Amino acid sequence: MSRIAILGSGAWGTALALSFSARHSIALWGRETDLQAQLRSTRENPLLPGVKLPASVDVVDTLADAFTNADLVLVVTPTAGLRFCLRSVAELAPSLPVIWACKGLEAGTAKLPHDIAAEELGAAHPVAVLTGPSFAQEVAAGLPGAVTLAGNSLAFATHWAAQLHHNRLRIYAADDVVGAEVSGAVKNVLAIATGICDGMGFGLNARAALITRGLAEITRLGLALGGRRETFSGLAGVGDLILTCTGDLSRNRRVGLALAEGRKLDEILSSLGHVAEGVPTAREVAALARKLGVEMPITAAVDAVLHEGLPPRDAVERLLSRDPKIEG
Repeated sequence: MSRIAILGSGAWGTALALSFSARHSIALWGRETDLQAQLRSTRENPLLPGVKLPASVDVVDTLADAFTNADLVLVVTPTAGLRFCLRSVAELAPSLPVIWACKGLEAGTAKLPHDIAAEELGAAHPVAVLTGPSFAQEVAAGLPGAVTLAGNSLAFATHWAAQLHHNRLRIYAADDVVGAEVSGAVKNVLAIATGICDGMGFGLNARAALITRGLAEITRLGLALGGRRETFSGLAGVGDLILTCTGDLSRNRRVGLALAEGRKLDEILSSLGHVAEGVPTAREVAALARKLGVEMPITAAVDAVLHEGLPPRDAVERLLSRDPKIEG
């Protein structure tokens, strides 16, 4: 049994605390003091009603408490909080290995999580990303699933995949961090696109085409950044893409559905109750694609809807009116 410090007590952090508490002791830290107090008193996260935290999960108020006797740090914040958490590890617990479960690019820099980790912890620090098709509600409920743990060392990823794996959450080890992170970031943007498509009633044929061409965009960007093609056909790639684009629990898909209804983005986000990583990520991915000369028309259209005020129907027309291409 290991001691795992989980940083981030939102729905996903709490779900992973519940999942990994079957084999390990957990210190669960979050920045919202009111939520921490509620977790401690009721043993339940309001975002995951009906699921109680077991005794093996300690709800803590400080990072120092979280790191005490820990063997591993698992960062489960939005991407915007990753740098702060990694900097805290560097200052308070520099010897601890780190895994993150964030999916996105850093706003303003377009850096992937492993780039942030290299800056804050050093390139040789043992790190990995936990990603793949996984809704928090289902993981918290103990429903079966499978995800990927991609590390900067295959030995590191293999070791912790074996430690975290259990009969309700199968974990595969890999070492293509770039491919896993690109897939996890861009699929959220494509889920918004799919929500728009479904919300406008374009049908199942259009949805299948959109997801397939979205996978081509993920692959092009991932390869340009050094990822490996096989990653995009695995759990971290097409698996997560299908789930997020089609599952009713997908918050990014819900953003797209609401945009198709004509609702304003600010209103949608305020009523969501969760962070929708695809919203800030769309801008960063679109800018990065332009910089690298990577063709990503669906991502560009989503960015224009979210951040330039382009009406969803006009974005669809823009995509459909493009000249025919050779598939690839």
